[in-house]
Amino acid sequence: MKAEAQNHSRLTCEVETTLDVIGGRWKVLIIRELISGVKRFGELQRSLTGITQKMLTQQLREMEEDGIIHREVYPQIPPKVEYSLTPLGESLKPILYAMHQWAVEHYLSQIDKKHLVNDSNPN
Repeated sequence: MKAEAQNHSRLTCEVETTLDVIGGRWKVLIIRELISGVKRFGELQRSLTGITQKMLTQQLREMEEDGIIHREVYPQIPPKVEYSLTPLGESLKPILYAMHQWAVEHYLSQIDKKHLVNDSNPN
């Protein structure tokens, strides 16, 4: 029983570490956008409805510090900055795909529940 508690505690710690890196409202969505390839700041901002410039800047800086994304600055006028996933960021793809699959299955189960309730209701 004690070993089981230790394993649970250890797993929780690792899950917390993951959430520290990709948690919050925007980081997973930023990763989702970068999975398809390199994006500029404006492209990211347009694809993330509701995010402010300040918040996007903050999230991108944190993700760069955590080694999830790479920021490439091109010395030209006007300045050109591109963002991409690092190999560490790329390693998060299976996690995002698993989250997507879970969401699809959850959504379908909710639809099934609604149909069961509606079918059993003679009104």
